Order: sequence, then structure tokens, then C-alpha cells
Amino acid sequence: MSQIFHRSANTIARVSIFGAVFFVAGLLGLFAQVNRSPWVTDVHVAREQPIQFSHERHVAGNGIDCRYCHTSVEDAAFAGVPPTKTCMNCHSQIWTNAALLEPVRESYRSGHSLVWSKLNDLPDYVYFNHSIHINKGVGCNTCHGPVDKMPLMYAANTLQMEWCLDCHRAPEKFLRPRDEVFNMEYKQPSGDKPVAVDGKNYTDQEALGAVLAAKYHLRNVTDITSCSTCHR
Repeated sequence: MSQIFHRSANTIARVSIFGAVFFVAGLLGLFAQVNRSPWVTDVHVAREQPIQFSHERHVAGNGIDCRYCHTSVEDAAFAGVPPTKTCMNCHSQIWTNAALLEPVRESYRSGHSLVWSKLNDLPDYVYFNHSIHINKGVGCNTCHGPVDKMPLMYAANTLQMEWCLDCHRAPEKFLRPRDEVFNMEYKQPSGDKPVAVDGKNYTDQEALGAVLAAKYHLRNVTDITSCSTCHR
């Protein structure tokens, strides 16, 4: 019986199979990159807000502490959005006729809250508690980025699961003393600038983090990377 296929057909078949494998792997890699891109995550993309509120002006310029506006951040799961009255504590005295702030004055007169566009919005199946992170020594700008340098607010990190797990798998790389949590200018310890805890100076972040993890009774890595910790 004569040969139906040319001998090169075997080579073509092998190349096709291997090519298909690499093609599928490439597609999966492309999907992963797109899923991490600002096109999906909106990282570093400022959103339109009812008022173009500048954290740079209020935090760096005026020295307002995060807790003045986000009053529940140390005690509750949510940091809290300040009511209009908080804005008017200052703006009943300064910039009283500025057109930019008319929505604030109208909100105060009418009692209708301003509707802000949420930047860091986790899915409903993810549980996150601000107070736990604050009280374990996680700084505001660890997650929210350099807020004091943002004239318009944007999400600084993806908040995707792999990003959260990077911290939960090695929390000692990120912890800081509790009295530095709200300090936007805090720097991790180095040989030139050690960080003191309980009278001892630390020049290495992981050594400092290990001490703080024990001091603040941080649960072990197995616990904080368990599915049920964040998915309840």
C-alpha cells in the first residue's frame, strides 16, 4: 500500500502540537498581564469626583491627619467618608465663596450627602478590616500609596489577591511601629536612619518586622493566608 502522507507530515504534526501549547500559554500570559494592567485595575487613574479634592493640599500642605476625616479607621472595618459638616468645620471660615466648593455648601444646606466615586472597592466576597491592619502596624501609604502627593486621588495598588498575599506571606517586610502608621514620610529602617522600638534601634526591616509581629500579636502566616481569613 502506498504511503498516503509525506514523511514531513510527522514533523509538521509535532511542530503544530508544540506550537499550539506555546500559543495557549502565550494567550494565558497575555490575559494575566491585561488583568493586572490599569485598563482593568484602574491603578494610577484619577476618577471624576463631585469635587476635585486634593489630598496633597490637605495632608502635605495643611498637615491634616488622616484620622481627622477618616474617623473610624482605628476602630472599624471601614475608614469612613467624612460628612459634609467635617468639611465645613474649616470651609465655613476659609474659601467661603469659592465656586469650587459650592457642592459642599449645597450639601450642607440640603442635608444631602455628596456621592463620591470609590477608588479602592473590593468585591463583596472579600472581607477587609481597616482597624486590624492599622493596629498591627500597617501604614496608610503601604496600601494607599503617597496620598500626601496626590492632587487628585487614585488607586496606588491593584488590591488583587496576589498583591494582598505578598504581604500576608511575609508581613515582617511591611510592619512599622503603631505611632508611625499615619506618618506619610515614614521610611523603613536603614543603617543611616534606624527605627527605635522599646529602646532598641533596628536598621533592618525584617528584624524590626519580626519584633513588631510578636509585639502586636500577629497571627502566624498559615492563619493569615487561610482562605477563610478574607473570604467569609
